[in-house]
Formats: sequence, C-alpha cells, structure tokens
Amino acid sequence: MGSLIKAALGDAVLTSMWVFSAPSMGVFTTIIASFLGVQARSLIGLFITTVLATILVLTFSLIGKLLGGASFNPSTTASFYAAGLSPATSLISMAVRFPAQAAGGVGGAKAILQVMPDKFKHFVKGPSLKVDVKSGAVAEGLFTFSLCFALLWIILRGPKNPILQIWLLSMATVGLVVAGSGFTGPSMNPANAYGWAYVNNWHNTWELFFVYWIGPLIGAILAARVFKVLFPPPEPKEKKA
Repeated sequence: MGSLIKAALGDAVLTSMWVFSAPSMGVFTTIIASFLGVQARSLIGLFITTVLATILVLTFSLIGKLLGGASFNPSTTASFYAAGLSPATSLISMAVRFPAQAAGGVGGAKAILQVMPDKFKHFVKGPSLKVDVKSGAVAEGLFTFSLCFALLWIILRGPKNPILQIWLLSMATVGLVVAGSGFTGPSMNPANAYGWAYVNNWHNTWELFFVYWIGPLIGAILAARVFKVLFPPPEPKEKKA
C-alpha cells in the first residue's frame, strides 16, 4: 500500500507540473515565431512547437523516472496496461493513481492561471467541446487511439534512440492536436481535461466524463489490443536439448 501511495503522489506531482508547463509551448511558439518574422500557425510555427514539445516531453520523461516511474496521462497508463507492458500496474493501482493525476491536473491549471501574463491568457483555456457529445466522445477516442498506437509503435517497433522516439511522438501529438482543434481540443489526457474543467466549473458534468474520460480510455485500450494483433510479440525460442 505504501508503494501505491508513493506512486500516486508521484503521479499527482508530475501531472501538476505537466498541466502547468504545457501552455508554455504555445507561448514560446508565438514569441519565437514573432522573433523570426513568421506566423505561429504556419509550417515553421508547427516545427517550432514540435521542437518545444520534444524538449518538454524529454524533460518530463526524466522527471518521471526520478519520481519512480510517475505518469501524467491516464490514457497512456491504460494503454500500457492493456498491452501488457506494465506488470506492476493493476486495476486497483489505476483506481488510486487516476484520481491522483486528476487532482494534480487541477493544481497545475490553478497555478498557471495565477502566473500567466494577461496577453498570453488565451493559451490557458484547456480543451473545449465544439461538437455534440456523441461526436466528441468518438473524436476524442479516435485521437487518443492514434496517439497511443503511435506511442506503442515508436517504443516497440520504432528507432532505438530515445531522443528520436520523443521527436516522433511529439510530431504525432502536434499533428493530432491540430487535426482535433475543431472537435474536442483535443486533450487525449483525461487528467489534463479534468484540471481545466475544474477551474472552468464543468468538472461534474456528463460531457466531461463521457467525452474526456470514457472516450480516450476506450481509445487507449483499443490501441493496445489492435497493436497486439497487428504486431504480436515473438514466440520464445525453444532451447535445444
């Protein structure tokens, strides 16, 4: 039980830091693009965002290891569990760690709102539903499915270089965020979505639960199942007598 509480606390801290830091990608993309004389919503702007996302994810990967394998996204945790890549994870542990991640999301969202300059406050609104609830849940599920499938492929079948792995994951994430901007945000991270929903006072709604929890968690689990079917693990070789 002690190790589980420690893991939950690590998740809460890391998620809080992530939700606090993630808006900085939009802020610094705008600043750098303005300095270079280009539009933030251009191909160069997307490249800048991808570089910033790579640096941020690499930093948080290192922090997560220092915190004993902490995670800031319930979707990826569920996907790794369904793919059989997290032997130490169980349904009980996820039932404890997911609320901790959600609480961390609230803390991070509240903190960044206090320190973000007014001219950049439009970067700290969080995901928002722009379609009906059913379409939103399907969209968020598909985007999370794509993210988790890409993550599994990159880790298990992609390049061995960890920096290149994170670069590819950042490209996939930025592309999905752009593609989903007219649907759900997207968040692809229930803890992040909950944090912003809490500060915007819609955290106790069916829309949040259905679109930003059920949708992505189903998508994450399906991604693991489909990956295992398409890329089954090699059978262990029998030792010759």
